[in-house]
Amino acid sequence: MVTTDSPRPQGCTNFKLRQLVRRVTQHYDTEMAAVGLKTSQYSLLSHVLKLGPLAPGALARAMTMDASTLTRNLKPLLEAGWVDMQPGADGRTRSVSITPLGRDKRTEAQRRWRAAQDGLNAVLGLHNVAALHALIDESLTLLEPHQPTEP
Repeated sequence: MVTTDSPRPQGCTNFKLRQLVRRVTQHYDTEMAAVGLKTSQYSLLSHVLKLGPLAPGALARAMTMDASTLTRNLKPLLEAGWVDMQPGADGRTRSVSITPLGRDKRTEAQRRWRAAQDGLNAVLGLHNVAALHALIDESLTLLEPHQPTEP
């Protein structure tokens, strides 16, 4: 809440957030490059490992990602043999699962992700990272789309 004593924000919040996201992504991508992954690919492998096997639509929803972005991001993981797409429970569905190669790649990448996180903590300071996480979590909750209730 902005009070009369609070300074008024300057600039565009969207632009500032996008700058921060690009900078943080570059930081993580530098570490992930050492194991041949992008941060988005590591995140996808981690979600499939944790949630899979599951339908692509369920994976997209869990990652707050649209289906076309998921399909585009899955393609290199499928080609590398890190994930597999099999027929689902019925003939109309598919199921995404992580392969043994994918588990190995994710384990290898996890060490680099930890190095990226530790590096960010060192640069920003643990207190600032914790405050940033709290602000992000609060903002996500406040900005969550409200579903209309049925009468």
